[in-house]
Amino acid sequence: MEGRVLIVAGSDSGGGAGIQADIKTVTMLGGFAATAITALTAQNTRGVHGILPIEPGFIAQQMHVVLEDIGADAIKTGMLHSPEVIEAVVRQVEKDARGVPLVVDPVMVAKGGARLLESSAESALKLRLLPMAAVVTPNIPEAEVLTGLTISTVEDMTRAVDALLALGAGAVLLKGGHLEGDVVVDILRTADGEQLSFEDTRIQTQHTHGTGCTMASAVAAGVAQGLRLQDAVGRARDYVREAIRTAPGLGTGHGPLNHAHPLIATEN
Repeated sequence: MEGRVLIVAGSDSGGGAGIQADIKTVTMLGGFAATAITALTAQNTRGVHGILPIEPGFIAQQMHVVLEDIGADAIKTGMLHSPEVIEAVVRQVEKDARGVPLVVDPVMVAKGGARLLESSAESALKLRLLPMAAVVTPNIPEAEVLTGLTISTVEDMTRAVDALLALGAGAVLLKGGHLEGDVVVDILRTADGEQLSFEDTRIQTQHTHGTGCTMASAVAAGVAQGLRLQDAVGRARDYVREAIRTAPGLGTGHGPLNHAHPLIATEN
């Protein structure tokens, strides 16, 4: 059930988020992952200790050579740290990948609190990238930045989804894991008004590093494989939930997920 996903995102040396999580996720869900790396990070479960940006022209070149040869059935973006990087990615998508569904994970802050998006890039993200997105997958803090709203209830989430759709995305998957409570609610709504709410009991754990990257890449894999968006999201949520539940417990901070759980289940 292969689907080609070009992932445009940063590298996480700790292996829990970023490109590393993206590749693992797409592969475990039966897709083919290609990459254009936007930044290198020195990172572990305790936080981001250093960032080395990649020159925008080289990011664009990575995208171009993949798209002209291998092609893509979906593109997933993650850490795009500056306005120049966002502009380079937008131009390359317009040049080489018109019509290819774009899954935008608006990465802004790492789990440990490190800023991964320059404040000057927020307007570029809203004005240039989001209108191109087939689906955008923010968490609560990211949605608050993008909309200017305070989100503390599920009703607030619904209002934020309206505001995010008004920015031009084809669909919004707003993830509610940052809200208080024992039940986690995610909301998926498309521009034509179709809405689904997904609810699950919260898994009490600190090992949630990379959940956003993993969710977006799992959705992108499903889109690349031709699944309906709601089915791609449903499968992605099941995959992420089991990856959290069976997390290996590595590190002394926010540990990584168990991305390989489908393989382990098959072996057993």
